[in-house]
Amino acid sequence: MFNRSRFIQHLIVLQDPGISPNSHGLPGLPALRQLVGALLTFSLVICVAAFVISAVAWAMGSFNSNAHYAGKGKTGCLVAAGAAILIGSANGLIRFFSSINLN
Repeated sequence: MFNRSRFIQHLIVLQDPGISPNSHGLPGLPALRQLVGALLTFSLVICVAAFVISAVAWAMGSFNSNAHYAGKGKTGCLVAAGAAILIGSANGLIRFFSSINLN
């Protein structure tokens, strides 16, 4: 007789290679962490600059009755804000999804 839950348990066990993250495996890991932290900072600064530029384009497009520039400015503001949200929450998102246990 076919037991579906037992099959899924065996399938999950077969898919697990038994490898866990090792923080002492590579010699340059602290430097890489500093590099990624600096990259996060630079990315957020770029998002702020993009938001300000897009807001200026939106304002100038609205002031000059240019719907194309106003629309592109709105889109730029939304993209910059969305990117900042994703960049700012990247560490928490990765931590959340890496701790999911399928057993």
